[in-house]
Amino acid sequence: MSSALTDLCRYPIVQAPMAGGVSCPQLVSAVAEAGGLGFLAAGYKTADGMYNEIKQLRGMTGQPFGVNLFMPQPNLADPSAVEVYRHQLAGEAAWYETPLGDPDSSGDDGYEAKLAILLEDPVPVVSFTFGCPTRDALDALAGVGTYTVVTVTSPEEAQAAQWAGADAICVQGVEAGGHRSTHRDDPQTDDTGIGLLSLVAQVRETVQLPLIASGGIMRGSQIAAVVAAGAEAAQLGTAFLVCPESGAHLLHKQALTNPLFVRTALTRAFSGRPARGLVNRFVREHGPYAPAAYPQVHHVTSGLRKAAARAGDAQGMALWAGQGHRMARELPAGRLVELLAEELDAAHAAPSTRSTQ
Repeated sequence: MSSALTDLCRYPIVQAPMAGGVSCPQLVSAVAEAGGLGFLAAGYKTADGMYNEIKQLRGMTGQPFGVNLFMPQPNLADPSAVEVYRHQLAGEAAWYETPLGDPDSSGDDGYEAKLAILLEDPVPVVSFTFGCPTRDALDALAGVGTYTVVTVTSPEEAQAAQWAGADAICVQGVEAGGHRSTHRDDPQTDDTGIGLLSLVAQVRETVQLPLIASGGIMRGSQIAAVVAAGAEAAQLGTAFLVCPESGAHLLHKQALTNPLFVRTALTRAFSGRPARGLVNRFVREHGPYAPAAYPQVHHVTSGLRKAAARAGDAQGMALWAGQGHRMARELPAGRLVELLAEELDAAHAAPSTRSTQ
């Protein structure tokens, strides 16, 4: 690990920022106390909501932690396509007895207000999703002592992040659960994602920054593999989603290992942006018709997703999950960090053990 990342956590284990309440202070503090690097997810929260969670987390741990921000998105959606999709979802609204949301709600996720708070009251690490900040923003964070990480899905995006002045890069393979963190949402690239090991190797040859590898990682042996490929640390999301400290809905946690859900797929059905989740009824029925319209579709389906959860209907929920979801282990977050570290040590020791036999 690079010295900067070594200073942030005892183990090369990063808990992914999972928006929607999953990466709550309880989860982040448990990971941090165990020697990993935990991340709060500021996405879909107000600036005040983010600040309150940071304050709560600081009362739970003195260890370093990170906060993840969503980059503002350009309004490229076709309003007529969004309206057609709203009509298609009318049956869902009737079934769950809840109105569809307003597609014209804010598209910047309160980015500037959140950034202002993080400059006024700095945290150890800030990462970015859905794009790369300006050099001015990254320089400002560096000026207050914050380590910055930009999430990328291609060597070209990694190069842009290096040019902008990021301290490190989170390399997201196509195996990852949740939203693809592409810097530009192009429907023509929906099926062109790169697998994590190949992507880490390509990015390693493109930039000189420390890399954090993310996508489908569930075991310490996989952490060893991405480190061998050129990463300094591994970021895990789905592995921590089932932990008791996670803020994920119980149905979401149960679905990860439920034989009823046999595969994942990238879908725009819930948000209008490609995201990997368990294939359920909603994905099958609406995924093929969902337009490229983020965050408009996210706002439209927000009430439906909440209503499905209240009704105990996992078939109408956004069950974000990486490709390794069936390997999830229902352990306290701190114990999971320790077990991953033990598995990582075992993987490192295995070659030398074989060479002596």
